[in-house]
Amino acid sequence: MSFNLTHNKKKIVNDPVYGFISIGDELLFDLIEHPWFQRLRRIRQLGLTDYVYPGAHHTRFHHALGALHLMNLAIESLRSKGHDISEAESLGARIAILLHDIGHGPFSHALEHSIIDGIHHERLSLLFMQQLNRHFGGRLDMAIAIFTDSHPKRFLHQLVSSQLDVDRLDYLNRDSFYTGVTEGTVGSDRIIKMLEVVDDQLVVEEKGIYSIEKFLLARRLMYWQVYLHKTVLSAENLLVHVLRRAKNLVGKGVVVNATESLAFFLRQSRDGISKLSGEELAQRFARLDDYDIFASAKDWMNHSDPILSELSSRLIDRRLFKIRLDNRPIPAEVLDGLKQSWVNQGYSEEETDYFVFGGQITNSAYNTGEEKINILMKNGEVMDIREASDQMRLSVLSESVRKYFYCYPKELESLK
Repeated sequence: MSFNLTHNKKKIVNDPVYGFISIGDELLFDLIEHPWFQRLRRIRQLGLTDYVYPGAHHTRFHHALGALHLMNLAIESLRSKGHDISEAESLGARIAILLHDIGHGPFSHALEHSIIDGIHHERLSLLFMQQLNRHFGGRLDMAIAIFTDSHPKRFLHQLVSSQLDVDRLDYLNRDSFYTGVTEGTVGSDRIIKMLEVVDDQLVVEEKGIYSIEKFLLARRLMYWQVYLHKTVLSAENLLVHVLRRAKNLVGKGVVVNATESLAFFLRQSRDGISKLSGEELAQRFARLDDYDIFASAKDWMNHSDPILSELSSRLIDRRLFKIRLDNRPIPAEVLDGLKQSWVNQGYSEEETDYFVFGGQITNSAYNTGEEKINILMKNGEVMDIREASDQMRLSVLSESVRKYFYCYPKELESLK
């Protein structure tokens, strides 16, 4: 791949959430200018969430720059407290957070459950970083070590990926800003200033405990109000079924027009994708973005297959499935009754599965099975946030809540 690295300068970017963000290193600027990173301008951060919150049009590009800004602040804060972070380590951490989401595809979670089943975005992010490292002559070695948690200073990895990383601090504030859901706002500046390192582990000073409580509560609320909003779930599941139908038809030899970037993955089996070289997979995936999905779905509205046509029309015109949530598993007879009603409209049982289906979701603001958020008490003791907090609600926030849902065409309600 040819790429012009001339005329690079240190830059500042005006961000609506933080104000000016400094791009203080030419390698960072080169990475941002690279076509693979520029692709993130065409990947929306919240997928189809704008079907519920019209302002949610911000991109992975916005988020990556915001996370870079917070990483700058975190490194500056830890250095001010006497912690040794070399210039190479600082740059490595900043590159790691800048590129942490570069492997996201269009409507990531829908894509991972349809046409590239089994390939997680974190694996693709590492693949992109490894390929970029080749292009940049090994200058991303430190960043990759931090990203994969193989660098000796583990707290640097925790800044990139943990239950209190700068990734989460940015996306909560940014998603809150663009959706207008103010409950998601967190005090990222204060949290970062309260960070410390004890025995190579990231901790929070005791005086920052209330900010952490607010952070966990904000995360919980954002999941229910935004990320797992029932209408967003309906829209994303509709997209999954659109893509699955298209891939199923292609597998049967049916002609399904799509952009070449999308058509390539529609033609590939899971085994076929796994056999691609790292270079080819990165090159192919880097050409795929939100535009491919919507341009193809618009064309499929007129496809001869009535299932693909109907599903695509519903997606483009926002005629979403009705969705019902319950705290208990959905009784089989409920789904069976709805499916029979749809079969009566002239669809086969196999085709009905695209229109009537169930699933489940979980929400846990604080996962006790992962690395803990530790609080450094004034007496020097390090405690898990659940033990250090005097708020009863934290025990609730650490519990995983599971809900069950089922979707069906709204037209079925008039047939009851």
